[in-house]
Amino acid sequence: MKTETIVILSQREIEKMRRAGRLAAQLLQHLEPLVKPGVSTLQLNDEAERWTQQHGAKSAPLGYKGYPKSICTSVNEVICHGIPNAKQILKDGDIINIDVTPIIDGYHGDTSKTFLVGNPSPKAQKLVEVTAECLRLGIAEVKPGAKIGDIGAAIQEYAESFGFSVVRDFVGHGISHIFHTAPDVPHYGIRGRGKKLRAGMVFTIEPMINEGTHEAQMLNDGWTAVTSDRQLSAQFEHTIAVTEYGVEILTLP
Repeated sequence: MKTETIVILSQREIEKMRRAGRLAAQLLQHLEPLVKPGVSTLQLNDEAERWTQQHGAKSAPLGYKGYPKSICTSVNEVICHGIPNAKQILKDGDIINIDVTPIIDGYHGDTSKTFLVGNPSPKAQKLVEVTAECLRLGIAEVKPGAKIGDIGAAIQEYAESFGFSVVRDFVGHGISHIFHTAPDVPHYGIRGRGKKLRAGMVFTIEPMINEGTHEAQMLNDGWTAVTSDRQLSAQFEHTIAVTEYGVEILTLP
């Protein structure tokens, strides 16, 4: 459950978030060479779990509200929360988002990236490129006194200028020693609306951008969200801290 109160983190807590964030970024870097045709999403999961344990951390997704694996692997039309499995083998032309959240010293580092498997179509590559830029533009809006709506507006304007759509059903979130907390950070919105940003707030920005409709459908496993028209979806995510002067990305290697 999300708490409603927005917590302002101390410098000591932000330092712990930096450590967790750095570890999350390093885990994604470690997995990147394994993302190739012929590899199963379960192999990616198992390697992530091995590496996480080796670095003295725990995988936050594992067992979270019943989630069965250590990472999320969302392939092609999967928007988010795809469950790794042995039968899902990556093939040339796929795109896959890998979402990792190690916990170290009680704090969460949450980041994700969409990888190209082999040579996806030009349209798929464009979607991934635009989604990465959406994240960058959203982060660029963050500073004390800005509003949460500024972040969503920047992302929405850019994505829609390419004819893509922004997922409404899943949003960024506050994060600290709690995995999901206030505030919600939608990736669409109106400038000047929403909660005011203050130094010490820490949250994720994680735009999910679809090739077709923004509408999502939940599969029977209760976790996997797919595009309702089964067109492609891409996502990138960073955990950021609002600083006195602007923003710091915590999930960099």
